[in-house]
Amino acid sequence: MKGRIIKGIGGFYYISTEQGIVRTRGRGIFRKEGITPMVGDLVEIEVLEDGDGVVNAVEPRRNQFSRPPVVNVDCMVIVFAPAEPSPNFDVIDKFLITAESKGVTPVLCMNKKDLVSEEEAEELTSRYRGVYPVLRVSACTGEGIAELKTEISGKASALAGPSGVGKSSITNLLIPDAGMETSGLSHKTGRGRHTTRHVEIFRLSGGGMLYDTPGFTSFDLSDVTEDELDSCYPEICERLGSCRFDDCHHIHEPGCVIREAVSRGEIHPLRYESYIRNFEELKEKRRNIYG
Repeated sequence: MKGRIIKGIGGFYYISTEQGIVRTRGRGIFRKEGITPMVGDLVEIEVLEDGDGVVNAVEPRRNQFSRPPVVNVDCMVIVFAPAEPSPNFDVIDKFLITAESKGVTPVLCMNKKDLVSEEEAEELTSRYRGVYPVLRVSACTGEGIAELKTEISGKASALAGPSGVGKSSITNLLIPDAGMETSGLSHKTGRGRHTTRHVEIFRLSGGGMLYDTPGFTSFDLSDVTEDELDSCYPEICERLGSCRFDDCHHIHEPGCVIREAVSRGEIHPLRYESYIRNFEELKEKRRNIYG
């Protein structure tokens, strides 16, 4: 019998199958082979006489995240707020880079849209115009949630974003049965208090699944190198191969079509500055590791 791991707690893996949810354990050979079943895994299971089961095989993964430990994600909804807390675009861009590097479709979602005017919202997200669509929602009023449901319908999606931006509130609207606790900002830190305790997958009423996770709050780009970074910015990636030098890093090199596109206003300067910052960060990280 085949299914998908939707939750793992206390050594048990809960598998969603066509016949319902089956509680299972992994075969001992997984430990010997260094295989750890993860939420999102597509697996082959055997149901025992007592109704529980064992995981016999784990299918190859399309992608994998370590924090939180989830696999086979189709879509990453990157949630941020225009205020309370103010958006950190360096963090947002790291989410976008991570999604692009793992073959995950990113969707930008501005929650708390009621805190700013339409003009202010447009200005805040102008750097992504023509690159990524930005959904605007309000978890307080429910405005925009129907559009978000349509965007993630039929996909295995995960909500990501800094603490305090309303991910749990949005989850409650997408999946009322999830029953997540919500907690505003911590008065001491100005950041959100974590409200999700473990990783779990919920089915969406319109089709698809939502990973509810406690850990998609930041990324350190540990799986990306500076040579791969340009392919993680769509507005840069679509122009690759046209620079004078094949190994162009788009920083100081002559004959660089990326720099020319920036000067013509075809690439937003803030996105280009983001690329340079992350390029230098990744280069420095490599130097610290390898000398």
